[in-house]
Order: sequence, then C-alpha cells, then structure tokens
Amino acid sequence: MTIHEIENGVQTTNTLSNNLGAKITKFGIGGIYVAMTIIYLWFGGMKFTSYEANGIHGFVSNSPLLSWMYSFLSIQGFSNFLGVLEISVGLLIAARVFSPKLAILGGALSTGLFFTTLSFMLTTPGVFEASLGFPAISVVPGQFLLKDLGLFVVSIFIVGTSLTALEHKTK
Repeated sequence: MTIHEIENGVQTTNTLSNNLGAKITKFGIGGIYVAMTIIYLWFGGMKFTSYEANGIHGFVSNSPLLSWMYSFLSIQGFSNFLGVLEISVGLLIAARVFSPKLAILGGALSTGLFFTTLSFMLTTPGVFEASLGFPAISVVPGQFLLKDLGLFVVSIFIVGTSLTALEHKTK
C-alpha cells in the first residue's frame, strides 16, 4: 500500500508499512470509521427517547429544510425517523470493513446530515452571542452546532477513502 505526498512541489511515494507517521495515519483512518460508527449508533439510539426528541425540536422547528416534516410527523415520530436514519448511516460506515460501496453511501448520507445540522447555525435562535459581538457564538446552541463542521469534513473523508479503496479493488 502506498501514499502519495507532495513535498516541496515534487510528488513522491512512501511505503505505508515502514514509517511511524504512516502507521499513525493508518490507525487514525481506522479510528475515524470506528468513532463515526459509535457516534451514529449512540445518537441514533437516543433519538427514540422523548428526551432527545424534545431536545432536537428547537433545531428542527426553526429549520426551513426540516420544519415541514412536523406537518405529518409528531415530534417523537420525526425523532424516530431520524434515529433509524442515523443508525443506518452508522452501520453503512461500519460496513467499510467488507464493502467500500456501502461506506461511500454512509459517508454521503453523513455529509448530507451534517450539512443540514450546520444550516441550523443560520436558523436557530441564540447561536450568536450579541453581547460579545461578532464572531462570538453561544456555548449552546452555537458551539454545539459548530463542532459539526469537523464531522462534516470527516464524512467527506469517509467518502474519499472508501472511493479510493473501491478504485484500488477494481484494478
């Protein structure tokens, strides 16, 4: 297995199995898949509780992308739907062990979910802390939502690494 790196504008190839940095990178990539699986399974499972359903209500009800769903689903019904979706995404990401195609789907769905939660930064009251001026954001919901930027990018990474694995598999 090789990784291409750009060093001083020149493309080089290093063997992943021989250097410490590559071993740490490989561990980190596996860690990303495990962490995202745990996050999705845990968060998805919580969606079946009234505690979580009521906790996300403020985000969903203020979102033009999602608030319409409350016209035909109850607060708990929407949360249950989201729970099924999140658990499915977690399982698709975990499936990377045997199927890069499934992980691509999981990563793509995850990217969409985190894009949606990032949009809550613009629609949820109380995100920005007016008393401190721009760019201050509140702890909740501001900083709580901003961390999804990292998870959004990790989701894109999952799509990319899974696609790369699939491309190598078909060669």
